[in-house]
Amino acid sequence: MSPRHNRPRGGETPDERPGAGLDRFGLERTEEYLGEEWKVRHVAGAAAAGKRYRCPGCDQEIPSGTPHLVAWPEYGGVDDRRHWHKACWNAKDRRTSRVQRSRNAPKY
Repeated sequence: MSPRHNRPRGGETPDERPGAGLDRFGLERTEEYLGEEWKVRHVAGAAAAGKRYRCPGCDQEIPSGTPHLVAWPEYGGVDDRRHWHKACWNAKDRRTSRVQRSRNAPKY
């Protein structure tokens, strides 16, 4: 059996590869949302052990240690960061503008 080769097929240059807009660590990108540019960063979840966040997309809690995304306006500060489930961020344009919390959902 021949050794595995980890090089791109088809003569792709680094600029042609998917994800070429990522930063040097491959974790951050810029996307457009609500008419402005947003920075989006993947969070593995293990580093945020013991912390809980509420996803603005579904208004549900993101449990500690769960992989998710952090998004903030390009010119926003630390207080503008929001933690999203990956699926909620991907579906943000298809959701209604006001998500209603159920009666038995926590109020925090």
